[in-house]
Formats: sequence, C-alpha cells, structure tokens
Amino acid sequence: MNNLMINTASKSYPIYFTQDFSGLSKAIKGINKDYSSFIVITDSNVGTIYSKQIIKELQVFEKNVLITVFDAGEENKILETISGFYQDMIEFGADRKSLVIALGGGVTGDMAGFTAATFMRGIDFIQIPTSLLSQVDSSVGGKTGIDFNGYKNIIGAFYQPELVYINVFTLSTLPNRELYAGMSEVLKHGFIRDISYYNFLKNSVDKVLNLDFKTLITMIKWSCQIKKDVVDQDEKEQGLRGILNFGHTFGHSIERLKNFELIHGECVSIGMHGAFLLANKLKLITDTTLNDGLDMLRAYHLPLQVRGLNRDDIYNDMFHDKKTIHKRLVFALLDDIGKSHLSTQLISKDIILECIDELITL
Repeated sequence: MNNLMINTASKSYPIYFTQDFSGLSKAIKGINKDYSSFIVITDSNVGTIYSKQIIKELQVFEKNVLITVFDAGEENKILETISGFYQDMIEFGADRKSLVIALGGGVTGDMAGFTAATFMRGIDFIQIPTSLLSQVDSSVGGKTGIDFNGYKNIIGAFYQPELVYINVFTLSTLPNRELYAGMSEVLKHGFIRDISYYNFLKNSVDKVLNLDFKTLITMIKWSCQIKKDVVDQDEKEQGLRGILNFGHTFGHSIERLKNFELIHGECVSIGMHGAFLLANKLKLITDTTLNDGLDMLRAYHLPLQVRGLNRDDIYNDMFHDKKTIHKRLVFALLDDIGKSHLSTQLISKDIILECIDELITL
C-alpha cells in the first residue's frame, strides 16, 4: 500500500491509499494496540454496500464488533444522532480500549470522530472515507464536529485518528453528483496552494470523471499531501490552516439557508465563486485568473450560483460562522492561482454584497 504520514503536534499517523479493503486488518495491527472491541459507525447508504467487507477484515482479531447505522444525510449530523451512538456503545459494552471505525463520507467521519473524542473522555478511532470529499479533505487533519440548530460544525473537537484508510474503489459506487461535489475540495487545494496540482487537474478532467484509478490515486494523494503540509504546521487552525476554508465563508451560509438541500461540496463551489469575485474586486487577482478559476469549476460540473436566496440573509448569516473573529468576517483569499492568504482585514459590506449578488440566480 502507498502511504503518507501526518505529523501534527499531538500525533503522527499514516494515510493508506489502496484499491480494496484487503490491507485493513494489517493496517489496524500496525497501530500496535490490543483493542477490546470494534464499533463501526456508518450510514444507511454506505453500510449496505461495505459493512460486510469491513466485518470480514475484523474477524482476524476475534473481538466483538458493533455496527451502528444512522440515516444518511447532513440533516442527521446532530446531537440526537450522537446520543444514539453513545447508547448503542454503552449497551454493547464499549470501553476505553474499544476502537471506533468511521465508515463513510464526511458526515460519518465528523460524527464518528466526535463520538470517539467524547466517549469516556476519548477513545481511539480510524477513518475509512468512502466519498471523494472525505478522502481528500474531511478525513485528514482531525477536525470532528456536528451541526447545531442548522449551524455547520459549530460543536466539535480537534481529535486525530490512528490512521486513515482510503480505498479509491469506493468512488465507483458514488453517484455522479457526489463525485462532482468532492471535486470542489480537490480544486480548492490547487487554487490555494499548488499551481502544478491545478495544472494536473486541468489536464486530467476526462480521466478523473471517468474514474481512472491510477489518476484518482495520484490526485487524492496529492490533495492529502497539500492538506498534510498545512495541518502539520497548524493543527488547530491558529493561522495558516485557515486557508483551507477557501470558499467556506460564503458556502456554509448558503448550505444552512438552503436547509442542506445542496450538498457541502456544491456550496463550497458556489462559495469559491464568491471568494474569486471578492479577490478580484479587491484587485488581488486579475480578470483572467477569475475566469480561469470559474472555468475549472464548470469543467468538473460544479455549480456557481444558487437559487431562491436573499442577499441580506446570506450576508447576515455569515456572521454566525465559527471563523468570524471579533464580529469581523474572515476570508481565505487568492493572490494568484496556487497562492493564498487568510484575510482578517475589514472588507466593506457593499463589496461583499456585490459578490453575493453574483452568486444568486432567480
């Protein structure tokens, strides 16, 4: 298996890149801990497809395995669902030597990680991300969390996994909409950090969308390397890591106001459109850079606009985002393709509203 090491201040752990689950038991053995039991947290979509394969890999340990399944969807990423996990684990007899396994996309990883971080004050967990978005972004870096009253990831913890096991074959069962949405986070990495990666993605559209596994492994590993480089330097988002929120300040508000009708990656894409516009209006990037970025989003079938929202509602909701500092909006902004910075400067309401206007369509 190919692998990559994440080295944060609190923990080092591997990311494995594979095309099946045959190496999972060996990867868990590599943690070198005697786990008392396993708790697999998955959703109603992914569990149906992959839970039997995971159970088969765990049989070698001859320990009890609990499969706890929740109804798929961002709307279930809430305290009530977490409470159900706690109850299942208590009835199962989970203890401090149990291992939580997150099997699924970003919603599953966030919730399973938060469950592990808080159950008995913290037990081990691993990530098995099955969506593109989770493989290139949410499974790496230790962010866990849940939504509260519609506010995205407003409750959570930084809690690193013991390992991340990426089987790119799982992308073959993704609906096209989920695949395209995952590309928003992939493109984000090229936009903010690496023009060589951006050019690779520009030249690989057909191979990526046709699920050429060699190209996918290269792409996912490259994205994880970029995130690793940022997270290794700034594990708990005190500075540099904020650039990974490119597009999210606009995007999270759109996601909430649409009541999660749009999936996360789609909202990030619309939000990146807003961030491109903002950088352009602030004279940080040229019209050419703006248009090149938007063309890339279109090439991967990502949306640039949202229907049915009010400009003032979006603007006002942005102040509820957890990235806001001293009631001032914080944006990750481009200086060019592959270069970015985190801006905490006061940006006029009028300029932000101009950007929002271009994100709304009737």
